[in-house]
Amino acid sequence: MLKETWRFIDSGYGSPSFNMALDEALLEWNSEGKIPPVIRFYGWDPATLSIGYFQKAEKEIDMDAVKKHGLGFVRRPTGGRGVLHEHELTYSVIVSEDHPEMPKTVTEAYRVISEGILKGFHNLGMDAYFAVPKTAEERESLKNPRSSVCFDAPSWYELVVEGRKVAGSAQTRQKGVILQHGSILLDLDEDKLFSLFKYPNDRVKERMQRAFKSKAVAINELSRDKVTIGQAKEAFRKGFEEGLDIHLEPYELSAEEMEYVNKIAKDRYENDEWNFKR
Repeated sequence: MLKETWRFIDSGYGSPSFNMALDEALLEWNSEGKIPPVIRFYGWDPATLSIGYFQKAEKEIDMDAVKKHGLGFVRRPTGGRGVLHEHELTYSVIVSEDHPEMPKTVTEAYRVISEGILKGFHNLGMDAYFAVPKTAEERESLKNPRSSVCFDAPSWYELVVEGRKVAGSAQTRQKGVILQHGSILLDLDEDKLFSLFKYPNDRVKERMQRAFKSKAVAINELSRDKVTIGQAKEAFRKGFEEGLDIHLEPYELSAEEMEYVNKIAKDRYENDEWNFKR
């Protein structure tokens, strides 16, 4: 049987505003029937702190620390917590809610899409698996995560290796389209990450950082051989093809499409009203 062909875009390193604008544009084009489903890989220049759509920037983020580290800053259109995008492969998946392979619930659609990431970890020789929150307390903490840090908050169908979280994802549904994007950590500077958030006091910060270490891990902390960004792209591109049973066809944006993306970037994602609106 012929596999369905999806587009594959490797947009390389982009600014925070461009990265979010391109995800938004792809969602829009898919909703208008202009493009098929898309898998996109990207990186961040400069390294960036992104926050979830519902987070309160001024209450939760230490903007002086963000500036001190020379980081970009952007609010995502998706939920979830704060993510430091530095040594990672970032992915996004854009697919219609009506796609025959997409379950109706957010949780189940997340599991189906994340099959691609799971297979990617397997391609790197890592024993990754889905963990599901088992206790009532864990399930409750999904609704009200105490931490502002993404990899610290539990989620359904968590991707874990050796009991620790190895990828963080967020999802939104708009205009009949699912957008799921997330971070696959190659390396992680925990001290830098934890310096970016506000805490009641140093003791709380230290406790949370200790707890985080037991919950989250980067690929190169677990891998015997250092995984490069190129190796990660190859493993996860194949992973998405295997996990979603699709064929990926590379695509380059036209000049006209780029112009449209840059306009969204300028109008929304470079706008303080958007980034600090809560």
